[in-house]
Formats: sequence, C-alpha cells, structure tokens
Amino acid sequence: MITINLLCVGNLKESFWKEAEKEYQKRLSRFCKLNIFEVEEKNNESSPEITLEKEGKDILAKCKGYIILMDREGKNFSSEDFAQKINSLSLRQSEFTFIIGSSFGVSENVKKKASEKLSFGLSTFPHNLARIMLLEQIYRAYTILNNIRYHK
Repeated sequence: MITINLLCVGNLKESFWKEAEKEYQKRLSRFCKLNIFEVEEKNNESSPEITLEKEGKDILAKCKGYIILMDREGKNFSSEDFAQKINSLSLRQSEFTFIIGSSFGVSENVKKKASEKLSFGLSTFPHNLARIMLLEQIYRAYTILNNIRYHK
C-alpha cells in the first residue's frame, strides 16, 4: 500500500476543519496509508526570512520519498491529470510527501528539495482550506483511478 504524507505548517484550530480532515482520512484509508504531519509555525520570529529558514529545517527533517510542494508557482492540474500523477508516482514510489507551507511560503532549501511543484491556481486560499482541498483531490484521484462514481 502506498504511503502518502501530508506535511503542513501550522495546525487546524477550528472543529469544522478537523472534522473534514478526519472524513478524508477515513475515506482514503481504503486506498493508501495517510500520515499527516504538522510543523509548528514560527511566525514570532523577527523576519519572514528567519521564519522560513526555521520552518524549512523542520519541514526537511520530516520529508520522505518523492516530495511535491504545493506552491502558487507550481503546475496547475485537472483532477484527471492529478489522478494520473498519483498513479504514475505509485508505480515508481512507495511513499511520497505533499508539503503545504505557511503564509510566508517555504524556504529556498525546501523549494530545492522538492521533486516538483503543483498549484491550485492563481487564487489565494487559507492554508486550512488548501489542506482540505488537497485531501479531497487525493481522494478524488483514487476514485477516478478505481472507477468509483464520485468524480463527475
């Protein structure tokens, strides 16, 4: 079974985000092993650069396998393209990690370590929403790949 790691800076505070995350964890359990790791936000530092550097060290310490950075400068994808990406990665890798950075983004070291960058588009989303959107897209990808009526 494929292991997918979701590595996020910050945590979910509101109960509705936590419930949504639990729902997608439950749904995905039939397709993959899902690990969700949280890195503490360092937003009390004196500058964004110092914040990103400290968060980056924590992020890189938890990265495993093929690394995909969710980044606004990354490649946009359709749900079908994303499903094919998951499928092709699964044939070559047993584990991969998706990274969602902080409101400042991620350090250059994290960007360099990423195997590729993907984007939800040019719109800006709250990090909690991006996290749930990514979980939903991973679930949707598996339903597409397994011909389960979910994606229309």
